[in-house]
Amino acid sequence: MRRSSKKSSSSAAAAATAGDVQVNEKQNRKRKGVSTNLTSRKAQCGAARGVSKEIERIDQLFYTYADSSSGMIDPEGIETLCSHLEVPHTDVRILMLAWKMGCEKQGYFTLDEWRSGLKALRADTINKLKKAFPELVQEVTRPSNFQDFYPYAFRYCLTEDKKKCIEIPVACELLNLVLGLQFRPQVDKLVNYLKHQSEYKVINMDQWMGFLRFCNEAFSTLGDL
Repeated sequence: MRRSSKKSSSSAAAAATAGDVQVNEKQNRKRKGVSTNLTSRKAQCGAARGVSKEIERIDQLFYTYADSSSGMIDPEGIETLCSHLEVPHTDVRILMLAWKMGCEKQGYFTLDEWRSGLKALRADTINKLKKAFPELVQEVTRPSNFQDFYPYAFRYCLTEDKKKCIEIPVACELLNLVLGLQFRPQVDKLVNYLKHQSEYKVINMDQWMGFLRFCNEAFSTLGDL
């Protein structure tokens, strides 16, 4: 009887110990879970604060160039921006920047457009924006992106809402700007033809897209023009 009692006591003690271990394990898991959640929340809060600070700096940079009455960066502000970037306002990289921002109106940058573009470029200072240009050029000149950039350049030059064509002189300047680096001999011949012909006064989107196909696929026939 005594042995049985001792065994029962030992079993009870073992069970109690096992129960304590399980309770401790559960408590430890809970603590770890709470700790992990807290760490995750802190990381999220830190990231959110970082993004908030970045947007704040991007906004501050915007208001350096924005017109106080319109709340936009207007042509004068863009000229000042170009001066600080040390590039001419006619540089194709400014057009690429407008494309990156998704700008809708030629010569004007809104705050939302500015935020979108500079955040994507990870640029919240002028120096960072300067350094982002080579990467931006590479991005635009990828074939898939250029197919979007090329018609955008035409739309961006439509100065009136319902306008669907651009004048020949503007088209020639734009061809030089957008296609000149890739297709210089072809563009020179095409521009020369457009300047000396008298049939067309303006160019529409279909014709504009035809120029790109012409340079890509049939530029060898330009000598016959």
